[in-house]
Amino acid sequence: MKKYLYLFVIAAGISVLEIGCGNDKAQQKPMNMAVPVSVYKIIPETATYFDNYPATVTPLNQVDLRPEVSGYITDIYFKEGQHVTKGMKLYDIDQRQYKAAYDQSVANLNVAKSNFDKAQQDYNRYSELAKNDAIARQVLEHSEADLQTAKMQVTAAESNVKVVETNFRYSVIYASFDGTIGISQVKLGSSVTAGQTLLNTISSDNPMGVDFSVDEKQINRFTYLMQSKRDSRDSTFSVILPDQTIYPLAGRISFIDRAVDPQTGTIRTRLIFPNPKNILRAGLTCNVRVRNENAEGSILVPFKAVVEQMGEYFVFVVNGNKVSQRKISIGNQENEKVIVKDGLRVGEEIVTEGIQKLKDNSMIALNPPGAKTKPGTTRSY
Repeated sequence: MKKYLYLFVIAAGISVLEIGCGNDKAQQKPMNMAVPVSVYKIIPETATYFDNYPATVTPLNQVDLRPEVSGYITDIYFKEGQHVTKGMKLYDIDQRQYKAAYDQSVANLNVAKSNFDKAQQDYNRYSELAKNDAIARQVLEHSEADLQTAKMQVTAAESNVKVVETNFRYSVIYASFDGTIGISQVKLGSSVTAGQTLLNTISSDNPMGVDFSVDEKQINRFTYLMQSKRDSRDSTFSVILPDQTIYPLAGRISFIDRAVDPQTGTIRTRLIFPNPKNILRAGLTCNVRVRNENAEGSILVPFKAVVEQMGEYFVFVVNGNKVSQRKISIGNQENEKVIVKDGLRVGEEIVTEGIQKLKDNSMIALNPPGAKTKPGTTRSY
């Protein structure tokens, strides 16, 4: 019985070793095998596409209305959200104290002028008498001093009138340019403080600016677009609204900012769009579409060849009987292909099928001897 037990244990051990060896071979075999794949050879193609940039609608002119004098709001002359014109009356601040101060300053000026006229007459009369030695010299000198004093009092009164008149004028608030006025931050009877209380905001509404940031590598391209003379109907620049509709009117570059932001490596660019129907509103978030001016010679690859990893895009480039993973920058998708902005060259081959079995430096099945991949086609290995 012992003998049979020993034989059974030995046989079981041999079986385990064979199974283990079989597993090792099974695991080693795929590592040594080349992965069968399909590849695509890159050729230059013609593609009409747009580059998209996140953007914000910005008024060309905007001002916060704050009072220049303190008091109570006595009248409001507009409807919130209304289009206002330059010089239109918007708010009245209680004018009574400013009107009274103005009237008093004008009265003081008139008194000063009257005193000056009297002093002038006295000086003229004393001057004639002094010529005949009819009065003491001291009387003439006193008269001259009185005249100078009266003159300075007139000047001071005139300055006071200007100050009071300015305060009186500032008690009425007017629109400084054409635009749209917002929601009033004060109501009738509200107390406002000079230079502090926000009354409202006016922003210009036609045309409107659209601001977006451009990579510093694109500065030459956008400088050329800004300097080029273009028809008003040119569709190089367009706006995609938040509801994904395209704004019907075309825009043009107004300016490129003076400096690159060293933190982001981008520069702010502003487009100007006509806005007759007030569709573009200040602060609206949208996307700017810029038509590519170099449609010929673009690189397009099958979208299925692109692998996304944590927001970055890669392809497997064929290098002999191996592949290398390469990072690329992509643009818009055109049917079943995607535009590659950077990372690939014409004539290179990339893997389109079998990608899930690949990693960097993986071996792939070789072409049959003498077989070549035609440019712009896919070939299976």
